[in-house]
Amino acid sequence: MNSFIKLVLIVVSLSTLSCNIGSQEEKKLEYLSSMINVIPLPSEVSKANGSFEIDKNTGIISDIKLQNSAFFLKNFIEGGMDFKLSNSKKDKTIIFAINDSIIGEAYRITISEAKLLVESRNDKGAFFAVQTLRQLLPASFENKNYNNETVKFDLLKIEDNPEYSYRGFMLDVARHFFTVDEVKHVIDIIAMYKINTLHLHLTDDQGWRIEIKSWPNLTAHGSKSSVKNEKAGFYTQEEYIEIQNYAKKHHIEVIPEIDMPGHTNAALSSYPELNCNNKATKLYTGTRVGFSTLCTSKEITYKFVDDVIGELASITTGRYIHIGGDESHSTKKVDYIFFIDKARKIVESHGKKLIGWDEIAHSDINDETIVQFWAKEENAKLAVQKGAKVILSPSDKIYLDIKYNDTTKLGLTWAGLNNVRDAYEWRPDTLITSVNRENILGIEAPLWTETVVTLDNLEYLILPRLLGVAELAWSNPEKINWESYKIRLAKQQARFDSLRLNNYKSELIDWE
Repeated sequence: MNSFIKLVLIVVSLSTLSCNIGSQEEKKLEYLSSMINVIPLPSEVSKANGSFEIDKNTGIISDIKLQNSAFFLKNFIEGGMDFKLSNSKKDKTIIFAINDSIIGEAYRITISEAKLLVESRNDKGAFFAVQTLRQLLPASFENKNYNNETVKFDLLKIEDNPEYSYRGFMLDVARHFFTVDEVKHVIDIIAMYKINTLHLHLTDDQGWRIEIKSWPNLTAHGSKSSVKNEKAGFYTQEEYIEIQNYAKKHHIEVIPEIDMPGHTNAALSSYPELNCNNKATKLYTGTRVGFSTLCTSKEITYKFVDDVIGELASITTGRYIHIGGDESHSTKKVDYIFFIDKARKIVESHGKKLIGWDEIAHSDINDETIVQFWAKEENAKLAVQKGAKVILSPSDKIYLDIKYNDTTKLGLTWAGLNNVRDAYEWRPDTLITSVNRENILGIEAPLWTETVVTLDNLEYLILPRLLGVAELAWSNPEKINWESYKIRLAKQQARFDSLRLNNYKSELIDWE
């Protein structure tokens, strides 16, 4: 890695270098419209005859600002080929170059016989380009088992940019806990499909999973339980930062959720003063919802909220704090609204923007608030009327804990059944009347973990449905097509197998 970094530091002008390499090409290429087996589907793809071949004489160079992504691709190729790419210009060179005319997370890939050029404004766009290139390489690269001296890319031009800026996956670590390494494994999976947000549901009735130093009994006591007491635990603040830093390298923003005023039994069991009767509740290992609430009339409750949000905000580099707000059935409506209003102000006082489930639309939200739709369309409409942006997480379509069909062993059925086609074949911009494209921040697929104990369970429920969500969030809606998608999805099986990822073999797909 040191030699690679030294190299990029001395690259003076990649634009000049690109022209020099281009001048070596012997013929002008004609690129024509094409289709590639990539998920999410890129915006525009065209193809020419011929190939760009990678072998022992291929070089890779990068602008210093794109070195994270260039090094990711370099490692990936070298792992599959079992040799080192040259850190210098060669007759065939992979180039990572800054292009300020490309906006946001967009990228451009141009592959000719002499060069493979990745252009983007920033490392984020370059990283997404690498995930596209990754899927264009044989799946055996994933387990470093390609074992060949050359590999070829078709000659392609790819222009790509995301439909939505927020493309999320939510992992519930409260019902069953997942370790730092297990969360990193999840990050590896979702990054491959250009998901850019990891929403961690850190607290619920069944457990408190994040260290709060000013309220130590939250983890000393409140982290000890889980559903059926199968998998408990918590993250120290240092471990949370480790997860966050790992996610940042994959251009994924971590959004922590502290669910309140309901879903709070783990906190109520840890600190009796948070209850209106000053009596600690028992730790909870079931799956019932709606029975718990913080005492909204006590000042100590808001000191608790301020301390928790303050500590979490101080170690969170992302823009948002999620406060839950769903299914608070034991909180009177007037008390609920009063609480959410105070919680929003506390979040904002710590320099973060608030996200909450769609019930928070009944409070005094503003145009800085993000409302996450999951159940009631009228709540999403109310949020938009108040100027808030909406994240779409329709439970009947992309709650990944819902069973695929009535024979699936894992999962729940309260939102019906949700097969692979159902998770893909819906239009975000027409899902809710009067919630239009401009009102939607993005899409997020949650995985609640009442029935999810192991990574094997997790993979089975998210794969392959998460890929459909990723395409809906990234690709041009005019290109969303089930017949095309199911062909490209079938080809992902080889990648799942190489990565040893468990997945549901839907009968709707002719798996390869």
